[in-house]
Amino acid sequence: MFRDQSIGFIGGGNMAEALIRGLISASLFSAERVFAFDVLYSRLEYLKKEFAIHGSKDIAELARSSSIIVLAVKPQSISDVLDTLSGHLLHKPLILSIAAGVALGTLEKRLPEKTAIVRVMPNAPALVQQAASALSRGRAVSQDQMEMSLALFRAVGKAVEIDEKLMNAVTGLSGSGPAYVLLMIEALIDSGVLMGLPRQAAKELVVQTVAGTCRLLETSGKHPAELRDVVTSPGGTTIHGLQVLESYSTRAAFMECVEAATKRSEELGKHQDAK
Repeated sequence: MFRDQSIGFIGGGNMAEALIRGLISASLFSAERVFAFDVLYSRLEYLKKEFAIHGSKDIAELARSSSIIVLAVKPQSISDVLDTLSGHLLHKPLILSIAAGVALGTLEKRLPEKTAIVRVMPNAPALVQQAASALSRGRAVSQDQMEMSLALFRAVGKAVEIDEKLMNAVTGLSGSGPAYVLLMIEALIDSGVLMGLPRQAAKELVVQTVAGTCRLLETSGKHPAELRDVVTSPGGTTIHGLQVLESYSTRAAFMECVEAATKRSEELGKHQDAK
């Protein structure tokens, strides 16, 4: 699929680094077919040393070298990047944007007509090749290009295609989701400490409990409620704990927090589109 393809990253931050690591580890690209540009010279030098990839002196040079271009810059920097990039796309590369909140329509207006653009929302676990990524295709993206895009992000975790109108919901759920899970983990660790466990022991038990439960859910194919019933004995300890969670409307709290994050993503997207 990627034979004779080259990939360039505009922006060399943590997410770009995670993708570079995943693509090379999965043998989708050799280091000599990976290019990067970053305004911070020290960051670019780090990526070159760490992965033996090519550093580009500017966006124009990177664009000319790449059949796939990843926009891995902050939203506030995207306008200047698009202005520079637009004049160097005669070879019609595939554009992948992970700039949060920047709509396909905005990208398509700023780049040449019929440029193939895919918008992507990965999340923080990409740093350990365990991302949950959602991808939305632009009007000029072919099926082969979409399959290629999904394959790229599956090198760092799971990836699904969605309609762009659902991207704000993805931001509120999986984009912000690691923070919700980390808060829950922090609370469980503190609960263990309250009950007398040493903090390190509590942390190891909670982290493994969460990781093991996720693996169990993934491999079993069962609904979460089915698995929850397995560990909830009549009159036992678990049902008493669940009763407390239900009394605090924990389920509703999670639903409301995802809804709030989704609405905030919509607000930020409108602000970005207005620029």
